[in-house]
Amino acid sequence: MSKKYQLDGTVIKNEWVTSTYFKMTLSFETLPEIKAGQFAELRIDETPTVFLRRPISIHDVRPENKEMDLLIQKVGDGTAWLSTRKEDDKVNVIFPLGNGFDTDVAENKPVLLVGGGVGIAPLLHLGRVLSSEGRKVHFLLGFRKEADILPLNAYKEVGEVFITTEDGSVGDKGFVTNHSLWKNADYARIFSCGPTPMMKALSTVAREKNIDCEVSLENKMACGVGACLCCVTQTHEGHKCVCTDGPVFNINELPW
Repeated sequence: MSKKYQLDGTVIKNEWVTSTYFKMTLSFETLPEIKAGQFAELRIDETPTVFLRRPISIHDVRPENKEMDLLIQKVGDGTAWLSTRKEDDKVNVIFPLGNGFDTDVAENKPVLLVGGGVGIAPLLHLGRVLSSEGRKVHFLLGFRKEADILPLNAYKEVGEVFITTEDGSVGDKGFVTNHSLWKNADYARIFSCGPTPMMKALSTVAREKNIDCEVSLENKMACGVGACLCCVTQTHEGHKCVCTDGPVFNINELPW
């Protein structure tokens, strides 16, 4: 596991990208190496209703500028406070946490990155890493309707993007497992992050297609370092902490 740092990040930019999602860019004096799929715990200050840090996926990394992007959904008081941070404000961050995706792929085939909702956040950094290693990257991203679609230009710079919406307003209609690309799917590995029902359905398709698959779990967390045990999940080897043993697991480790 990589070394953890507690650092103050300076807000460079904090902007809404949809009605419920915002992207925060933080700059650091020192930016540690971050593996795709790792996350950060952000301290929430100046609010009496929030006592614990908030776990946030690391969306994008620019080592040359010592900058990190976080794509955050506003869901409560903690993320509401984060959404109001202004340029030059400080945010205290513990990172990088957890174990990321295994990008060492033997087969010379494209890789498929599947995300739903805020689960698309860590896939951008992952896609950049895989692309830099010479991999052809496909993104399959699911949303409820057109208004929920997050900005995808950065993803399109990295690889080919396929979309599903539940109402059929954009892309293929239905869930990510309903997309027409599965008819001829031939991938070296599938990587996924999103709602658990989506990833469970995806794991069934991956097994049917005999494609190796890793998923990043989104269990609720408190400490982020394996002390509180509130994020444990059942595996074939017993209960494991998602924050330290994960958040990424191979589907063969999970009783799905």
